[in-house]
This record gives sequence, structure tokens and C-alpha cells, in this order.
Amino acid sequence: MLRTLFCRKWQPVHRQLHGQRLVLCGRPLVAGATSLRHDGCLPVERAKCTGIRPLDAPRWPLPTGTGSLVLRNFSSQVSDKDRGGALTTRIVQSPYARLMRLDRPIGSWLLFWPCGWSIALSAPAGCWPDPVMLALFGTGAFIMRGAGCTINDMWDRDIDAKVARTKSRPLVAGELTQLDAWMFLGGQLAVGLLVLLELNWYSIVLGASSLGLVIVYPLMKRITHWPQLVLGMTFNWGALLGWSATTGSVQWSACLPLYLAGVCWTIVYDTIYAHQDKVDDVLLGIKSTAIRFGDNTKLWLTGFSTAMLGGLVTSGIVCDQTWPYYSALGIISAHLAHQIYSLNIHNPTDCANKFISNHQVGLILFLGIVLGTLYKGYSNKTASSIVTPGPTSALLMSNQTKPGTTGVNRNVAV
Repeated sequence: MLRTLFCRKWQPVHRQLHGQRLVLCGRPLVAGATSLRHDGCLPVERAKCTGIRPLDAPRWPLPTGTGSLVLRNFSSQVSDKDRGGALTTRIVQSPYARLMRLDRPIGSWLLFWPCGWSIALSAPAGCWPDPVMLALFGTGAFIMRGAGCTINDMWDRDIDAKVARTKSRPLVAGELTQLDAWMFLGGQLAVGLLVLLELNWYSIVLGASSLGLVIVYPLMKRITHWPQLVLGMTFNWGALLGWSATTGSVQWSACLPLYLAGVCWTIVYDTIYAHQDKVDDVLLGIKSTAIRFGDNTKLWLTGFSTAMLGGLVTSGIVCDQTWPYYSALGIISAHLAHQIYSLNIHNPTDCANKFISNHQVGLILFLGIVLGTLYKGYSNKTASSIVTPGPTSALLMSNQTKPGTTGVNRNVAV
């Protein structure tokens, strides 16, 4: 019996109980140990069924023949890393965290990257992007993406209950009520407003104007086959806002191509994402570009990827970007080509992996902009040092202009 009690499978239970004294009823020890071994650290309610409880738990009537047993203390084997990991897991798996998709940070990254691109493009030649602005927009992207997910789940509660991938969401599963969601949404929007108020007034007005898109986006799947277009308009608002936050206004010649490129990019990755649920969506009457494109999805995605790259090239030309930027575009084009070529629209797992890989597209472009801007400063400095005459060359040039001086029209570069 003791061999069964302290077998390897049961050791994680020891670590969670940390040597608590347990009271066992008169049931066979092996049966109790087997139940503990599979259920982990049992709550009091489940312990009633197995006849096992901690001594300091509320008492309930126990059968006669009750004995006591002290479990071996394994707490010394639990590292701080294990405790921290368990705490992180509990936080991430809490209902409010899942409501704002804390366990799936890819959405926050996809919302942040257009902001980062714009901030980096607006930086002066030879300068790094403003780290304070990057931090503010990173926080804002995290909060507002969570708010968007909360709004989405509140609108789609009836639909999510009928889709296999979404029926375990907190509002559908009854872990949270609509009132809980409203209060949580209010808190998220309040934090988002605090972040927005750190910007200039032009940016505050521009940022607040995107809230309408955030609210209406979840309704679009009931109205049109192009909800991904509305999502793109919403998710890439930072391409305009990032520039205005650093310079005080939007340079439309640079930001508009960047914004449109981001919209095309969003249509690409969210169409791939929508293919995961297309079977359920068709049955429920939900619309998406995945259903609209059908078997021609790869052709459509190729067109939008080409349009995206065209917008990025235009924005780079307007901003006088250098070869590191265009090298990044070459890498991105290869990434998108491989992504589309190898995509299996009938395999939900492959669609999910391809969707997540778009984080790399955003990161590569951001690094390309930063390196291109830094190199632009270096090349400008080199060019100015060649063109600007030094003291010796200035003397020679002045001598050439004096009457009677020989050696006319001589080019001097120092």
C-alpha cells in the first residue's frame, strides 16, 4: 500500500500538498491514493467523495475507524521557478485573462507592429525610434486588443456557443456574466484612455476616432463577406497614430501607403485564420473572406501580398529609406510567398501556425525600418563630409576665382 501511495505518479501531488496531514476514512488506502493520484490536489468538495481531507479543513462526519497519516514533505524539491510558473499559469488561465486573450499574445503583437513601423519611420535619419513612444504604444496595443476581444465576445456570445473552437470562452461557459464583462471592459477602456492622454491633442482626437471601428467590427461578419477589411482598418490605425504622436501631425504621403499596406497584410493573415472555422461559419451563416475566396484563396492572398509590398515600397521611397529597408522587404516577400504556397486551407492546425508566423513579418519590417533609418544617417553624414569643403580645399577654390589664376575649372574633393 505504501508503495502505491508514494509512487512516481503521485509525487506532483506531494509537492502541491507540501506535507499536509491528511485524515483518511475507513476506505481502503489504495483506493484513496488512486483517486488522489489522478485528481491532483483535491478541493474539499471532491475530497468528500474520496474520504480524504486536510486536518485544517472544515469537518464533516467521518465513518468509524478513521485513522491519520502524515504525507512525506516534498516542499524542499519545489524551486522558485516552479512556483512562479504555477502562479503565471493560474493568472493566464483565469476567466478575465482568457476574456482578453492573455494566453494568446499574437493579437497584441499584430496590433502593435503598425504602430512600431510608423514610429520608426518618423525618426530622424541616424536616430533610433523613440523608446517612450514604443512603450506607450505597446501598452496601448495590449490593452486595446484585450478590450476588442471583450467586445467581440459580448457581441458573439450566441455564436461562440455553437463553434467548437470558441465554446469554452468565459462568457459562453458561464464563468463570467455580461455584467462582469461590461465592468471589465470599462476598466480596460479607462486604462487605454490614460495611455492616449499621454499623447498630443492631434493624436488624442485621431486615436479616439478609431473607437467606432473597434465597436462595429464584430458585427461585420453578420453583414458582409469582408469583415477582414474592417479589421484591417481597425488594427492598422496605429500606422497613422504613431507618426502623429512623434511629429504632431500625419504625413499622409508616407503614412497612407503604410496604412493601406497594413490593411492588405491583415486581410492576408486573418483570411488564413478564418479558414479554421469556415465549416461552422457556413452552418451558422457567418461571413468571411475565407468563405468568399474559397478554393481561390491562394490567388487572392497573392494579390493582397503584392499590394502590401507595393505600399511598403512607396512609403520607403517617400521616406528616403536605404538598402536595409528594401532588403527587409525582400525577406518579407519570400516569407509571404512560402506562407501562401505551403498553406493548407483545409488543415486548421496549419492555418493557425501560418497565422502566428505573421508576427515574424511585423518584426522583420520593424528591424528593416530601424536599420534603414540608422544607415540613412550614416550615408548622409558621409555625403556631407565629401561635399563640404575643408580649409585647404576652400583656399584652393578661392584661388581659382581670382583673376589671372591658372588651372581653371579644377574639381577638388577633400
